[in-house]
Amino acid sequence: MASTGSDRKLRRVWRNARLATLAEGQAGLGEVERGAVAIEGERILFAGPQAEMPAVFADGSDVTDCQGRLITPGLIDCHTHLVWAGNRANEFEMRLAGASYEQVARAGGGIVSSVKALRAASEDDLVRQSLPRLDALIAEGVTTVEIKSGYGLDLENEAKSLGAARRLQDARRVTVRTTFLGAHALPPEADGDKEAFINKVVDEILPAIAQLDLADAVDGFCEGIAFSPEQMARVFEAAKAFGLPVKLHADQLSNLHGAALAARYGALSADHLEYTDEAGAAAMAKAGTVAVMLPGAFYFIRETKKPPIDLFRKHGTRMAVATDCNPGTSPLTSLLLAMNMAATLFGMTVEECIAGVTREAARALGMSGEIGTLEAGKFADLAIWDVERPAELVYRMGFNPLHARIWRGG
Repeated sequence: MASTGSDRKLRRVWRNARLATLAEGQAGLGEVERGAVAIEGERILFAGPQAEMPAVFADGSDVTDCQGRLITPGLIDCHTHLVWAGNRANEFEMRLAGASYEQVARAGGGIVSSVKALRAASEDDLVRQSLPRLDALIAEGVTTVEIKSGYGLDLENEAKSLGAARRLQDARRVTVRTTFLGAHALPPEADGDKEAFINKVVDEILPAIAQLDLADAVDGFCEGIAFSPEQMARVFEAAKAFGLPVKLHADQLSNLHGAALAARYGALSADHLEYTDEAGAAAMAKAGTVAVMLPGAFYFIRETKKPPIDLFRKHGTRMAVATDCNPGTSPLTSLLLAMNMAATLFGMTVEECIAGVTREAARALGMSGEIGTLEAGKFADLAIWDVERPAELVYRMGFNPLHARIWRGG
């Protein structure tokens, strides 16, 4: 119920709008042709047909006439590695010359090169270099972004990376969720000993990160060039002991049944998934684990095996879309372009793409109770667009129709 008195100055109304509420149980995108959104403070009071909005919500409110513009939930980028130092343009040239992702990694490039750069950078350096990437996302209506570590690979530098990510939230009006990705790759000092490094992650680094309260979730890279399902299961067990939800880079380059592993541990999401089989898709659906599509990486490393979109549809696996913003395999800072790629490369529908960067992205972060749809009680994160129909958000390339972005009511 709306509050009264001095709080009324915090009430705002957007009227004469078209809404895509994305609310559960509504058909399609939950579109409302003549809609209104009312908020008070940081929360939504009402989102629906303007004729049904209680008149009291407009009384004394700051009212904006949207002139028929589209309002969606604020966009959510649920998979990024946004905090890094330097760049890996040289590896891009290597791949253009014919080297594969695996060959680049085995030659000392890949993630390890980013580890060296991040370790040499200060936390201030990381914040300074990462802010332009965050600003690019914000400029396209992103109100929540997940940021993974994984380029430090020791306690000091993983903590530095996560600390920089948390500082980005202080520097901008945006919600940041941090994810500890210690099991990302072997650091140079590990000398090829994966078991010893996983022991260190489980026994030393993860407990310290949890004690410092720097991470909202724990992730890992389950792949032949990274870590085995058995090793990732150990990391997941450790994460669960600290009450941290898990997620997984799974089945990107081969089928190690990472999707099924993620589902077995009730993971928030499994991401990439190009080689996921039907059993994995079914297991994810049953567990409520979101399939996060990362078409930027698929495009950038010139992958040819597409994720099994039809299997996800068949089993009712929820699908999200994200940029995978990272220096080596997806230097992408446009969630709008990620949607277009998901449609053109993977065959996802407009509805699936838009839900994938709002409602389902919120689910992939364990935040569906707070963001991702336009519903009373949720945070007032809105994106207002100069478009005639929602499909334009997916159809256009290199075009940003954002009219206004509202984060937590302001």
